[in-house]
Amino acid sequence: MARMTEKVGVEPWVRKELSKIADCRVFSVHESTSVSPKTDKEHSFYVIDSADWVNVVPVTSTNEIVCIRQFRHGSEEISLEIPGGLIDSGEDPLVAAARECKEETGYETGELVSLGVLNPNPAIFPNRLHTFVAPNAKAVTSVSNTSTEHTEVQLIPMEQLSELLVSGEINHALVAATLWRLLYFLKT
Repeated sequence: MARMTEKVGVEPWVRKELSKIADCRVFSVHESTSVSPKTDKEHSFYVIDSADWVNVVPVTSTNEIVCIRQFRHGSEEISLEIPGGLIDSGEDPLVAAARECKEETGYETGELVSLGVLNPNPAIFPNRLHTFVAPNAKAVTSVSNTSTEHTEVQLIPMEQLSELLVSGEINHALVAATLWRLLYFLKT
């Protein structure tokens, strides 16, 4: 069996053309015509392009995770998440993480520590998700949502986090990946 870092004969496809077919405000959809390295045949694929994203795990001095509940239009359900969102053009991911945390929760982060960078779904997204933990987060202001979002803060004791992830109460895949990374780094 090949190790994860060994090359196993997979080669990159060559993109021949990329055409925008829809602009949806926070993302755009493109049709990619790419050539197979095995057959030299062209195939069409669809790519959803978006700015990079951030997720931040604010942790209070009493070891509670500052979470938010918000309605999600894709699932049409209320979701339990951590603060996060789009990185503005030219904005540093650290600045975006602090901004999103304060806007969505009213909590300020004195320090941000990277939990790493993830690819949200490499099959269709070229962007990145920058993940952070913010120890000693403090409530400093009220939530300042935009007209298209409404968040409600919920403090979750750290010792309940694994149970919420395993039970599916926290089921947003990118949020779960960020939180599992946090739990892993806390154990090491």
